[in-house]
Amino acid sequence: MIIHGEIPSREVLLEFIADNPDRASKREIAKAFGLKGDARVELKEVLRALESDGLVQKDRKSLKRPGALPPVTVLDITTRDKDGELIGRPAEWNEELGVAPAVAIRQSSADRAKGKAPVGGLGDRVLAKIFASKDRAGPAYTARIIKIIDRHRDALLGVVREMPGGAARLMPIERRGEEMQIASNDLGEAKDGDLVEVEIARTGRLGLTQARVLNVIGSVASEKAISMIAIHAHGIPHIFPQSVIAEADEAKHATMSHREDWRHVPLVTIDPHDAKDHDDAVYAERDPSPDNPDGVIVTVAIADVSWYVRPKSALDREALKRGNSVYFPDRVVPMLPERISNDLCSLREGVDRPALAVRMTFSKEGRKAGHTFHRVMMKSAAKLSYQQAQAAIDGKPDDKAGPLLEPILKPLWHAYEVLKRGRDRRQPLELDMPERKIILKPDGTVDRVHVPERLDAHKLIEEMMIQANVAAAETLEKKRQPLVYRVHDAPKLSKQEALREFLATIGLTLAKGAGLRSNSFNGILAKALDTPHQTMVNEMVLRSQSQAIYSPENIGHFGLNLLKYAHFTSPIRRYADLIVHRALVGSLGLGEGGITPEEEAALDDIAAEISTFERRAMAAERDTINRLIAHHLAGRIGDEFDGQISGVTKSGLFVTLPQFGADGFIPVSTLGRDYYIYDEAHQALSGEKTGLGYRLGDSIQVRLVEAVPLAGALRFEMLSEGRAMPVATRSFHKAGRRGASKKPGTRPNRPRR
Repeated sequence: MIIHGEIPSREVLLEFIADNPDRASKREIAKAFGLKGDARVELKEVLRALESDGLVQKDRKSLKRPGALPPVTVLDITTRDKDGELIGRPAEWNEELGVAPAVAIRQSSADRAKGKAPVGGLGDRVLAKIFASKDRAGPAYTARIIKIIDRHRDALLGVVREMPGGAARLMPIERRGEEMQIASNDLGEAKDGDLVEVEIARTGRLGLTQARVLNVIGSVASEKAISMIAIHAHGIPHIFPQSVIAEADEAKHATMSHREDWRHVPLVTIDPHDAKDHDDAVYAERDPSPDNPDGVIVTVAIADVSWYVRPKSALDREALKRGNSVYFPDRVVPMLPERISNDLCSLREGVDRPALAVRMTFSKEGRKAGHTFHRVMMKSAAKLSYQQAQAAIDGKPDDKAGPLLEPILKPLWHAYEVLKRGRDRRQPLELDMPERKIILKPDGTVDRVHVPERLDAHKLIEEMMIQANVAAAETLEKKRQPLVYRVHDAPKLSKQEALREFLATIGLTLAKGAGLRSNSFNGILAKALDTPHQTMVNEMVLRSQSQAIYSPENIGHFGLNLLKYAHFTSPIRRYADLIVHRALVGSLGLGEGGITPEEEAALDDIAAEISTFERRAMAAERDTINRLIAHHLAGRIGDEFDGQISGVTKSGLFVTLPQFGADGFIPVSTLGRDYYIYDEAHQALSGEKTGLGYRLGDSIQVRLVEAVPLAGALRFEMLSEGRAMPVATRSFHKAGRRGASKKPGTRPNRPRR
């Protein structure tokens, strides 16, 4: 409701500006809404904020919406946001205006239930009514679907179930999916139990939709099928358009234009033994300057992707659409085609390759004295695995690493010791959360779950990459060049307080105040080391942290305890790094492939997009692992396992099996005859009558009672007796009674880690 004489909302102002381009001066806006005196002053502040947010821009004496979408627009629904809501982009867009704006698709559940509004899905092309967004943190626009123009233009996924007579049914892999019918002549090579991609052959008012098999992915028991389920469920682009493949195939080798010849520098790559692309190489030496006694010079060279992937090219559009490479146990969905990622931009041993390099000088205390960036042509002296390099340093070199030990590897390790002094002084957040890796059998099923040893070789490369990222951010800031930072905000006060309450239950304290730093948490983690609470404390500290994102606005990186940080070291697999490379090339005058004014203007949208795509990739990877482990354990119903409580909710307990890295759930309704009370402060469920219960971090025995492989779900039965619990916080009791808060057996959302 608009009241004459009162300041209208941001949304109303944006709508007025869009609808009245000839009456959008501050004076005309004030007149239209009857604003006088102090209200006019307040109006100026609101309009200034809209301009600062990039929602309006000055045009002589008037205001206008930059690249504003028309009230009714054709959208392609391309992805989902972190909450699962659909995101679309205009089907037609003038690229001179920059990146097409994201539009959040709003679909009312009430309207859908009554059949009043069309229901869109990933891949749909829709006609939509456009509105200014009310959520300042999300896309600038929201939309309501008017009609579906083209339904789900991408292939659908399902499992074939053979029926009598040669026909088959397609069973959906998502709860909301639609069962379809497949005629015998449309099955192709598909068999019962195969995961397949299909297209719609025919729809009608009566009977099931008819589908036609396009591609047989394989048995649903194989890991290849499981990762494909995640790819489709999360809308991850996995097939390169022909125009992108053609552009990659036609790419020519980089020239020496604006490049220094560094082919004599013995840079080496140190990667996992099975790595197919190598985008970073390192070299270290003692600083010969008498002004820096015992100092070191560290050189990091990164594949020059910006030379091959130019703004507005087909390769660039597809890379932004993907945002990052996605890694599954059996496959990688790359951001760039293999011709680029595994060939032209892979720093192969003994092959000339273009790179963007940074040479950094450190004092013996690990303080950086300076750095310079260079666009170079390099030739990797060797390709080593982490294990090879570490074994050589530990006195067991193989034939390849042996000759490199004195001239290359020992100087690298010496430089790492120097950098480590600086890291120890900086005190980044040091969580102890072992990373589990799934090892597959040749048939794609799980062999075992392995916790790789954390080697100094890993830490060396990690610290050198961090320092290169810092150097990139510092250089671009000094040049006043817009860029995309990697930022990590401090924990929110509410999360700090929740952690503080939990720590108090085990006799630990966390300092209060706005000046909390990462070393405050390190002190807590150190006190919990080698105690029964170690796992639990690490888990709770992790949950208290904010999510790291990409942003053109710098707020620093809390976890790394750095003031300036930008991803620079992996442009083959992260679009953020490619943007930083272009910014360096442009601001330092290093030749072709620099950032464009259109990209600079669109950094807000680009940062929001790639942050969303990163979360999408993480969710897909996690879902694949959950489904894979559920498949692996489906034949062990009734078996008993050692477990650890990894989450506590009103509805029950989340349990991790350390042997497998698998997560499952124990509904509160199955714990026993007592009423169980959720005690948030103690992260526990406590029996109301007995006082016995379970808390986060407890080691327990469980029995597997159900496995749902396609959903990645496991359900357990508790075998261990509860232990005596502290007095529960009574403010949570009413909702905490058994079965009162949720239907027994339902699985609540897992806290983000």
